[in-house]
Amino acid sequence: MRRKQITVALTAAMMFVGLTASAHGQGAKGPKPLSLYQRLGGYDGLAAIFDDVAPRMAADPELARFFTGHSTDSDLRQRQRLLELLCQETGGPCVYTGLPLKKAHGGLGISESQWKTFQKHLTATLDHLKIGAKEKGELLAIVGGYKADIVEKQ
Repeated sequence: MRRKQITVALTAAMMFVGLTASAHGQGAKGPKPLSLYQRLGGYDGLAAIFDDVAPRMAADPELARFFTGHSTDSDLRQRQRLLELLCQETGGPCVYTGLPLKKAHGGLGISESQWKTFQKHLTATLDHLKIGAKEKGELLAIVGGYKADIVEKQ
């Protein structure tokens, strides 16, 4: 009888340890890898990227027309939508609530040259913020996936 109680107690303890490890993303495979969102510093990290790249683009004569004539509220809403999108796409907890990018950028006449200028500024921002090469490559790939929705003029 005592042996049966010990066996039941050990089995229950092993199950608890297994469930706890699973809940923490651990087990036979080891810890769950961090998402790009986490590796970039979460929401604050994404905000730092936006807050560094936006002024660079606004100051660039090739891109400046896209950043003039907006109210403060409009600028803040645009920032919020972009952060939602990046948060969602990098594995964060956000849900993008903005327009599809093709619709949001439709009619702006964004050219291939302007896209390349944007990429130059984004890359400079990632370098300035000392984003790791792996994370930089992953983020640039995510952003690059939207090129067809943004660039109108080839």
